[in-house]
Amino acid sequence: MVTRLSHFFLRTLREDPADAEVTSHRLLVRAGYIRRQAPGVFAWLPLGLRVKGKIEQIVREEMAAAGAYEVHFPALLPREPYEATGRWEEYGDALFRLQDRKGADYLLAPTHEEVFTLLVKDLYSSYKDLPLSIYQIQDKYRDEARPRAGLLRGREFTMKDAYSFDYTDAGLDASYQAQRDAYERIFQRLGLEYVIVQADAGAMGGSRSEEFLHPTPVGEDTFVRSAGGYAANVEAFTTVVPDPIPFDGLPAPVIFDSPNTPTIETLVAHCNAHLDGEYTAADTLKNVVLALTHLDGTRELVVVGLPGDRDIDDKRVEVAFAPAAVEPATEADFAANPLLVKGYIGPWSEKGPILGEESATGIRYFLDPRVVDGTAWITGANIDQKHVARLVAGRDFTADAFVEVATVRAGDPAPDGSGPV
Repeated sequence: MVTRLSHFFLRTLREDPADAEVTSHRLLVRAGYIRRQAPGVFAWLPLGLRVKGKIEQIVREEMAAAGAYEVHFPALLPREPYEATGRWEEYGDALFRLQDRKGADYLLAPTHEEVFTLLVKDLYSSYKDLPLSIYQIQDKYRDEARPRAGLLRGREFTMKDAYSFDYTDAGLDASYQAQRDAYERIFQRLGLEYVIVQADAGAMGGSRSEEFLHPTPVGEDTFVRSAGGYAANVEAFTTVVPDPIPFDGLPAPVIFDSPNTPTIETLVAHCNAHLDGEYTAADTLKNVVLALTHLDGTRELVVVGLPGDRDIDDKRVEVAFAPAAVEPATEADFAANPLLVKGYIGPWSEKGPILGEESATGIRYFLDPRVVDGTAWITGANIDQKHVARLVAGRDFTADAFVEVATVRAGDPAPDGSGPV
């Protein structure tokens, strides 16, 4: 049947939609492929639906070639399977929860691991039935806080999710490789550049996680790679930890006046003007106060120490403290904890440690892995308008734990030894 443009359901726009921030979103709306229904929710129009269908057909063909069988689960699911795995609470505010007229709890599925597993448990009773790989192409629902990238990171989106069931580690490896190979063929057939990166599994769990990313300046993720072949999401990047340094015989800490120096920049300028030596931000220890909201609703403050030439990376923070929600400490938090002297916080004081498990405040102290024993730092003295120099890690202060939350920069060494990223 011939489709005539004069009869086709298509309307294009002259102007960019006001809510579209990325190029793909603007073009899809203006060309008549999709239409916004609510923030992060879109209707597919005939042109867009045809393209989407062709992409899905490629996926189906390659899944079949990998030996997987297609099923289709509902998006509306009961609470019980997700409560059994702990993800009813772990997903937090990202989960769409609702009740039926009888008061029973349901959710709009953000992912389907639980029900896939229960289906196989219900129908299979012997290891002789395995291996098995099944998949679906289905809409998923996540209450994203800021859905502003069009089809990327929407509140309703289409996902192909596949699941393999094996009874040996060798079988698992074979199933994983079959899926990985299928993904490569899909990207190649679509003509898209892609990079396979190490990733953090997050709430989905698992012993190994890789993502296929298409490099684009308007994407919603960041990755690093080295010339030697290493590639990882910034969330999964691990710091190469320096060797500790002997600190026997190092001079004792000294507190000095540092008026009006609440930032790293002002502190470095003051040190270069009033202390012997040449200092940079890398010589300082920045202490960032974060507020964690745990699944039970409790709020906890933590302090993270990191070299002053690094900043906190929001995505790495989310992974490090998951499943707790993380935000910067508020003025009310500081008011409720008077020992935290804003702009002059540090892990040490003349009266002894004020941070860590043994402190009266109960505030846990975390450190960047680069802050190894024997390194000396300039940092806050926990006294207004004062800092301390020659503060030595391992001698004068320790951490409750180390966390990977600092920004990753070009030139950082890859953890596999393949060179700078």
